Amino acid sequence: MQDEAPSATAGDALEVWIDQDLCTGDGICAQYAPEVFELDIDGLAYVKSAEDELLQDQGATTPVPLPLLQDVIDSAKECPGDCIHVRRVSDRVEVYGPDAE
Repeated sequence: MQDEAPSATAGDALEVWIDQDLCTGDGICAQYAPEVFELDIDGLAYVKSAEDELLQDQGATTPVPLPLLQDVIDSAKECPGDCIHVRRVSDRVEVYGPDAE
């Protein structure tokens, strides 16, 4: 299903992070949004900065570029490990992912 959650609007700034403890290394996220996600040598997925730098710190977040929003949402929905979390920057409420309200 491709519908957006009602708790997020186009004007909300969103960020995404990956819980590596749950990552299964399938790489689906990197297939959907290679500008945002990348598999590292350890076989786990990580988010990347706007400068294309792999962010390996636990809980590292990166902004979701508006043109890639649907790809990031699809990544979160299709992730077999349920490890991709997308939340509003303003109040840190998860809008896509396993803890979405």
